[in-house]
Amino acid sequence: MSTRFRLGAIGLAALALLAASCTSGGTGTALKSDARPAAAAPVRQGGSIVIGAEQEPDCTDWIASCATSIWGTWIMDIPTIPRVFEPRKVDGTWGLAATNVMASEPEVAAGPPQKVTYRINPAAVWSDGEPITSEDFAYTALAIRDGKDVLNRTGYSHVTKIDTPDPKTAVFTFDASYANWKGLFSDSSGLLPSHLLKGKDRSALMKDGYTWSGGPWKIESWTKGVSVVLVPNANYWGDKPKLDKVTFQFTADTAAAFQAFKTGQLDALYPTPQLDSIDQIKSGLPNASSIIDPESGNLEAIWFNNAKAPFDSVTFRQAVSHAIDRKAVVTRLYGALGVNEPAQSAHTPLVGRYGGTDFAQYIPDLAKVDSLMRGDGWAKGSDGIWAKAGNRATFSVSTMTGNKRRELTEQILQEQMRAAGFEVKIDNTSATDLFASKLPKGDFQMGLWTLVDTFPQPSLEASFSSSAVPTEDNGYSGLNMSRIDLPGLDKVLDTAASSLDEARRVDVSRQADKLLADSAALLPLDVIPNILLWNNKIGGPLAIDPARGPFWNLAQWGLAS
Repeated sequence: MSTRFRLGAIGLAALALLAASCTSGGTGTALKSDARPAAAAPVRQGGSIVIGAEQEPDCTDWIASCATSIWGTWIMDIPTIPRVFEPRKVDGTWGLAATNVMASEPEVAAGPPQKVTYRINPAAVWSDGEPITSEDFAYTALAIRDGKDVLNRTGYSHVTKIDTPDPKTAVFTFDASYANWKGLFSDSSGLLPSHLLKGKDRSALMKDGYTWSGGPWKIESWTKGVSVVLVPNANYWGDKPKLDKVTFQFTADTAAAFQAFKTGQLDALYPTPQLDSIDQIKSGLPNASSIIDPESGNLEAIWFNNAKAPFDSVTFRQAVSHAIDRKAVVTRLYGALGVNEPAQSAHTPLVGRYGGTDFAQYIPDLAKVDSLMRGDGWAKGSDGIWAKAGNRATFSVSTMTGNKRRELTEQILQEQMRAAGFEVKIDNTSATDLFASKLPKGDFQMGLWTLVDTFPQPSLEASFSSSAVPTEDNGYSGLNMSRIDLPGLDKVLDTAASSLDEARRVDVSRQADKLLADSAALLPLDVIPNILLWNNKIGGPLAIDPARGPFWNLAQWGLAS
């Protein structure tokens, strides 16, 4: 991972929360899906296409706290920002391979101290022709480690020394063993150009789009509220795009996007699974092809604010968790796609081998709810709602306004929890308000969003370490929106992050899962299936990559010849 927990987009990214990811998640097994590329229809050079995008990012300063939208990652970050490693599936398991930014596989010396040496491809250049150098590695690492308003410093905080013996060699020294070193310059952050950004206001230069690139595409324009246009980077040293232009048109309403697709205004969609869209795809759309992958890197969950009443009580969280019939929820939402089992881990299927099944302890059990609540001093009133010391068991659930699937989920949860003696009110808001304000400031009680993994390495510390809790003191940076701070959890997460022994890493990662489950710090719901839908005028090897999204190989797409 690691986890790039983008909240949202689905949500926040949710990361990305959203919107975003996976299997019957976290069953303790590796991702099993295999969304193979569609038959690679021959394509011709040139032409343009228009793709519907459900969410518009708040900014394109990819290391800042405003860059939480997974859609931003998919449509502008990955096409333009060079990375050291990329996910690759081998023999059914997702692993990592060095990209063409590298002259060779980076070398790691276990130490102590641990050192990693990067040797850069002499052909690797930015779009202005300037070479990608070791100074770019140093600038990026220091901007993340020492900069202000950084969304995720995971891993970079362990860097103690950076040597640049020549322009094409960078050597990093760590203060302790860091198992997920491949995530540096690869996971949530790639490489940034030192010659353009060093000593300048990076946020001002990047947040509204930028003209440079180190990938196959450049951002030609970003018209807020309308579209993003990508064009080929003429100086890209790898395989250049087939298409002359790709336009991502922001279309938040899934129903409207489907109508635009059917009338030919949009050539491809990557829709959040909504019940009506699933029905339309299954009934067949003319002149269109699709891939539906029920296993992904996205984990939809019920997120409790562990620092705010009533969810600052372990007993209360456990009681609520036993009031919910997750299997019924999942079957109602995704049964038509063959997804009927709830997720049982805080790990997504992309890193499923590191997860356990400890959340399976939460099955609907009203007797257990009664036992937990009465044991904690609660008693039911005449209206059937629990009360204690004059406080009713009333709380709110929050998600993004207008997401019909989540709104349906909320309605189901309301009904289930009302039957168990809990009163749930809905407090939805816009994606921007939810992920940029309410969640970072802890202004919620219970929420629905998706945690999205964008890297096949475990890194629960990025989302659940107490050091990742957003606060006023840290500028509301950090991904631990649920403010989880459990006894012993940080130590386990630190061990998982530092252990270079794979078996040990798996073991302690599963220990983290158990601590999270036993305290009901969150409640996983399901893996959100991925859907890619395209007009048959598009050719090339189309396929869903659960880590990098649907547009990871956009350079190979083209108009069918």
